[in-house]
Amino acid sequence: MKTTKNIGLVLSGGGFRGVAHIGAMQALEEAGIIANFVSGTSAGAIVGSLYAAGHSPKIIKDFFKNTPLFTFNRLTRKKAGFLDTEKFYKDLLAYFPQNSFESLQKKLFVTATDLIEGKTTVFNTGELIKPLLASAAFPGVFTPVMINNELYADGGILDNFPITPLEKHCDLIIGVDVSPIKKPKISDFKHSYNVMQRAYYLRAMPNGETKFKQCDIIIQPKELIHHSVFNPSSLDKVYEYGYQEAKLQLQSFLKKQENDTRDKE
Repeated sequence: MKTTKNIGLVLSGGGFRGVAHIGAMQALEEAGIIANFVSGTSAGAIVGSLYAAGHSPKIIKDFFKNTPLFTFNRLTRKKAGFLDTEKFYKDLLAYFPQNSFESLQKKLFVTATDLIEGKTTVFNTGELIKPLLASAAFPGVFTPVMINNELYADGGILDNFPITPLEKHCDLIIGVDVSPIKKPKISDFKHSYNVMQRAYYLRAMPNGETKFKQCDIIIQPKELIHHSVFNPSSLDKVYEYGYQEAKLQLQSFLKKQENDTRDKE
């Protein structure tokens, strides 16, 4: 690979599909590609933050396996959501004891949606955990998060592929999109979260597609269409999809670079 000063990694939202991000990271590390700038939203923000803190792909995967969502003690009472987002604070604190962007080994950008102003906010300094919780607060499922008297929810509502924070910093950008969608059947809408998931993707898809072309390498495991955002089963399969697709796209990119170099000689 050509010498680059700064490598950026963009990680989309996608719930438990975000485990595919970890597989992609493993493939990148094996290829000797280490990003020093990371931008993520929702599940991508969680994975990206753990990566930026220096945790290995194995530890990050274990986090997803060992952090239950739908447990009784996480349910809300008189809040705008099914699960209380703040009850995940201690889970993250165990991985980020200093709780700051400045303590990370890589530069991290986390996006969340300002529900009052209707805009995307990028966090990259100061307190870390609350922006992470806000970025992953899927509307209707997780409660919104208050930060500095502003109310925030899932960053993917307005921008599910936050490449913009990296553009002025990086000369090579790798994107991982774990939100492929398929046309559903009427029978697929059995639960309220099926409707919410579909609405989320219909909103996120257009603003993501236009940004994929801005990446030097784009990794999109198509097999993820068979896995639900909210289903924690088969995480090893999801991880493997990300790993294999990343290896495939890296091979394609390196081959193209070799051909370009040969043409110039």
